[in-house]
Amino acid sequence: MIGVLLLVEGTGLAIVLVIVALSGEALPSGEAILLSLAAGVSGVSALGLFYSALAMGTMSIVAPISASGAALPVIVGLATGDTLSTIAAVGLAVTMLGVVLASLEATVEEEHAHTRRSRLSIALALAAAVGFGGYFALSDPAADESVLWLLVFVRVIGVPALALLLLVTGAGLPVGRDRKLVAGAGVLDVSATGLYGVAQTLGSLSVVSVVGSLYPVTTVLLARRVLGERLRRVQMAGVVVALVGVGLIAAG
Repeated sequence: MIGVLLLVEGTGLAIVLVIVALSGEALPSGEAILLSLAAGVSGVSALGLFYSALAMGTMSIVAPISASGAALPVIVGLATGDTLSTIAAVGLAVTMLGVVLASLEATVEEEHAHTRRSRLSIALALAAAVGFGGYFALSDPAADESVLWLLVFVRVIGVPALALLLLVTGAGLPVGRDRKLVAGAGVLDVSATGLYGVAQTLGSLSVVSVVGSLYPVTTVLLARRVLGERLRRVQMAGVVVALVGVGLIAAG
């Protein structure tokens, strides 16, 4: 897990450093740098907690809990002045419901009794949700000054920290074909966070954070297409509900 995270984050950092060097964009303010660093710590911690929760628990419990992290920036956005029309507010609620439904891979009844490991996975998923929400909220004001430097600073602490953990634990990096796939994931990760940063400069935190939390829908659809996994009815319903929610947000 550490090696995968390091390669994903390191690939993204290398790409964005090249872009920043070529663009010559000036450093943002000290406040924006500190917010970006804090967002980076929150984001990479959330990813680590999320993967650990998946290793201990099941997707039917972990994914819906971690996807609920979008609620935190919604609360922050509304508290700091975001205003929503009735249609947009309904759309946010519908979208969150769709994300949760699309994340389900097994019925709750199929989950084993709450052993110590399953309880720990729930705690880790809750912590991951807070971490994801923290990234959304902390990165929002920093993106207004510079999306490129935001992408640099959210990784500049995580990459050295992960490299140190790799050395201490003796874990290894992915090899062969896996290395190429994980590096490709790093390209997608920095592209997605870059687009999300641009969206933050154009829309309100409350709306952008929820639409950005649609990633479970994409994961479910790709799993069906690439891995041949079958979609359960509740997952398909979640995809449709989430898309309806996005439509309502756009209409509002």
